Amino acid sequence: MMRVMPSADELFAAGNDALSAGRAEEAFALYQQAVAAQPDFAEAVGNAAVALAALGRHDEALTFYDRALTFRPGFADFFFNRGNSLVALERNREALASFESALRSNPQFAQAWTNRGVLLRRLGYVVEALECHRNSLQLQPQSADAHSNYGLCLAALGRVEDAIDHYDAALQVQPDNVGARCNRAQLLLLKANFHRGWKEYESRWQLERARIPDRGLPRWNGEDLNGRTILLRHEQGLGDTIMFCRYAKLVQQRGGKVVFECPNRLQRLLSTCRGIDTFVDRSTAVVADCEAPLIDLPGIFGTDLRSIPSGVPYLQAESERIEQWRTRLPASGLRIGICWQGNPEYPEDAMRSIPLRHFAPLAAIPDARLISLQMGGGKEQAEALAGQIPTTRFGADLDADGAFVDTAAIMMHLDLVVTSDTSIVHLAGAIGRPVWLALSTGPEWRWMRDRDDSPWYPTARLFRQDRYGDWAGVFSRIQEELIALKAQRLGPVR
Repeated sequence: MMRVMPSADELFAAGNDALSAGRAEEAFALYQQAVAAQPDFAEAVGNAAVALAALGRHDEALTFYDRALTFRPGFADFFFNRGNSLVALERNREALASFESALRSNPQFAQAWTNRGVLLRRLGYVVEALECHRNSLQLQPQSADAHSNYGLCLAALGRVEDAIDHYDAALQVQPDNVGARCNRAQLLLLKANFHRGWKEYESRWQLERARIPDRGLPRWNGEDLNGRTILLRHEQGLGDTIMFCRYAKLVQQRGGKVVFECPNRLQRLLSTCRGIDTFVDRSTAVVADCEAPLIDLPGIFGTDLRSIPSGVPYLQAESERIEQWRTRLPASGLRIGICWQGNPEYPEDAMRSIPLRHFAPLAAIPDARLISLQMGGGKEQAEALAGQIPTTRFGADLDADGAFVDTAAIMMHLDLVVTSDTSIVHLAGAIGRPVWLALSTGPEWRWMRDRDDSPWYPTARLFRQDRYGDWAGVFSRIQEELIALKAQRLGPVR
């Protein structure tokens, strides 16, 4: 009996079923068979690309998307999916162009507006991203994600109340939308609504990116420990851990033994923090009776503006390191440590990091000596701008045997630190050194609003953008204040 081969349409349908069931490898094979039976089957070629993308094979997927577009030029779905693969490959400019092609073909493609807006915001183009999300929201006014994405852009532009309105709208449509709830919590904290904000910020644990490995320990709610052992757990960035380790002594005062979980490289610095009995990292087994994530502690202790534990320094630089760095720094002038870029993997980095060229007004002040405190990414800017913005830079030996150990010692010799919103501001504040922080219109919640000081760090001074992206205005004001500081410290500028 002759075996009847399935048609291209039948193979395509079977591939769709496999893809929907999460069997991407099988789906790709079926789409390939469909294309073999009908070489110009554009949808099969395009879905083969989707299957490859689901397998993480984005380079190969691009080849299939381009091939599909030769059969169906201008097909919006192919451009859209191609853009998503380009994002996965971090080819962001090409991805933007692909989303734009999708929208030229279909201006009513709401998800293309969304994905273009998400990418633009990630790259720091918040005004343009806002327009994308406005278009998406007009096309799908009952979409919780559209409201939430629009809210993110409004918050970045400093329109806090408007952003909260859109997070509220998102939660009316979808009460379990964790992203909207977590984002709203951070704006409540930004407004110093701590009573409601701390509680709502616990929603972050439902976000995949915020989760920490489960150790199976019960959460501590602030009750007396009565000799029990508590594990305080590192979460988010190094700066967050430096900021909230101050609570360890308050926990210890509740009568327990404090085990502090954090990366090994941070333990040397934090060993000077009162209230910590011993350290572990996440890979170390630990016997404890309960646990508390660090950023839960302000809520557990009912922290408000009047009760922030603001005593500094609560960390110390090592005296031997201070002496070792004394002769490696400029001997005269106004010594200013600078840091301009945070961790590029942080989702909000494009909105908080500052191109080094904006620090040029500092270098123009006579007798100002700029000392680079930049670690990791961003160092290449100092090399490229060495002629315009001369800085004292250090090699790979800086903090080679422990995060921030050398940096803290260097800060003890500086007149001032000027920085973007990164871990450097937390270090300077924790060791009680004067630090000036340049902030965008949509700062992180901890810097609050409408103030030029910080209740968390008494030695900090805040310089805020008047409008989004205006770093030039911020650094013009910093320059003016530095000239006044120099005159106070070293005599008038001549």
